[in-house]
Amino acid sequence: MKVAKFGGSSLASSGQVKKVVDIIKADPERRFVVVSAPGKRHSDDIKVTDLLISLYEQLVAEKDPHRLIDAIYHRYEEIGTAFQVDRALLEKIHQAIQGLTSLPIKDNPHLYDTILASGENNNAKLIAGILKAQGLSARYISPQELGILVTDEPQNARILNQAYPKIRKWRKNPEILVIPGFFGITEEGNICTFSRGGSDITGAIVAAGVNADLYENFTDVDGIYSAHPGIIHEPELVEELSYREMRELAYAGFSVFHDEALIPSFKAKIPVVIKNTNNPNHPGTRIVHEKQKNDKPVVGIACDRGFTMIYISKYLMNREVGFTLRVLQILKDFNINYEHMPSGIDDISIIIRSNQLTEEKEEELLRKIAYEIDPDELRIKHGLAMVVVVGEGMRERVGITAESAAALARKKINLAMINQGSSEVSIMFSIPEKDEKAAIRTLYYTFFD
Repeated sequence: MKVAKFGGSSLASSGQVKKVVDIIKADPERRFVVVSAPGKRHSDDIKVTDLLISLYEQLVAEKDPHRLIDAIYHRYEEIGTAFQVDRALLEKIHQAIQGLTSLPIKDNPHLYDTILASGENNNAKLIAGILKAQGLSARYISPQELGILVTDEPQNARILNQAYPKIRKWRKNPEILVIPGFFGITEEGNICTFSRGGSDITGAIVAAGVNADLYENFTDVDGIYSAHPGIIHEPELVEELSYREMRELAYAGFSVFHDEALIPSFKAKIPVVIKNTNNPNHPGTRIVHEKQKNDKPVVGIACDRGFTMIYISKYLMNREVGFTLRVLQILKDFNINYEHMPSGIDDISIIIRSNQLTEEKEEELLRKIAYEIDPDELRIKHGLAMVVVVGEGMRERVGITAESAAALARKKINLAMINQGSSEVSIMFSIPEKDEKAAIRTLYYTFFD
């Protein structure tokens, strides 16, 4: 039994949906289908989710939303008409979109989530109707009926443990169930969306809930490449990754799969395969709990921008009991998460996401660190990127860190930080953002032909 998730690019037009229908027809084991909202049909197009964000903004600003409602509905109507679905279904979708204008705006913490979730919800209804029109035994099922119970955290929902037994009850359902991705239902009945990449998370939750044999994630590429194809010409396609490797690559900017989406499948030990809707016969990239072999020390090079480093130096810092705890408490007071914190005997570097700081917040943060820590030196550096060399095979080969540092040195790329975890799955280098492409290229050609 398989769970198949289709992203926005796979459902953007009637032509793309035809490919999806053929994929589902081709394998009767694909009994749970998770869908995103329709994506871009071409580079200048607008995703349905972005149209819904504009609708939310217009409703909050008390502007006339009818032009946007028509534009959103037209996307569904175009696809549905091509498959000659029941007009009553299209009318229900139209009414559901119009109904968004009647939602309470003030004191409604779930308004944004409810509006955005309608993109996936209406598309699931449409795809179920199309599958039925194509002669398949299929039906739409809502996250509430399926049992996707989540925490009451708008735009950052997490699955509740009691959801999995509810989802498991649907394991032997004979129909193809079409499920909207991206959101779940709180115990009070409110809609809450997952974080970015939310439809991937839904797919992984359903796969774990029904204990699927495989979770297929269909997108618009043949699989996961060892480096960004926009930077490296024809990079190697990775046939197999471990969950740990994929987690590191996704964290460092690989956009094919959101890192949080791996967690439900990882815990349930369900293999994931990334496949191409436009080339479904390609084997894609498999993500597994344990790889059978690590014949390559490095499987991928990734890089992500938008980091800031706070450097604190204080003589005999290592002799002060609770020094790091005091620093962490200051970050907590400012509601700031840190990403990395390498340290020496007299200094510590704190790497954070730059989007957590405003000019005012930065000034207040540095002032508090200076007052409470009394450092000998305190400075902040913006415009950093994190480039990561990933591969479980690094454990079995000496010198990967030296080769990586030497490759960066040859390109005269300055290193603000080097960090390697005890698991030895990845090595991370903090570099200036302007050197991102040069770093990826030199590291790629160091470890790949």
